[in-house]
Amino acid sequence: MITLLFFAHLQEAVGEERVVLSSVPETVRALKKEVESRYHIDLNQVMVAVNEEYARDDWTLHPGDVVAFIPPVSGG
Repeated sequence: MITLLFFAHLQEAVGEERVVLSSVPETVRALKKEVESRYHIDLNQVMVAVNEEYARDDWTLHPGDVVAFIPPVSGG
């Protein structure tokens, strides 16, 4: 099991702040592809954190991980 957290407009697009997946993709890249397909969103410019540590696409995922999807923040 893996927990996904969505922030800002991603939360609105997904319709949930938190989603739990029963399967654990091997890498962040595989997870992003799965999430993009499932929710029809683009995660190309989104930062990913695994267990509160920023992670690259080749980061290996494990059961129990908490993955946050953080869109770019625009200032004003």
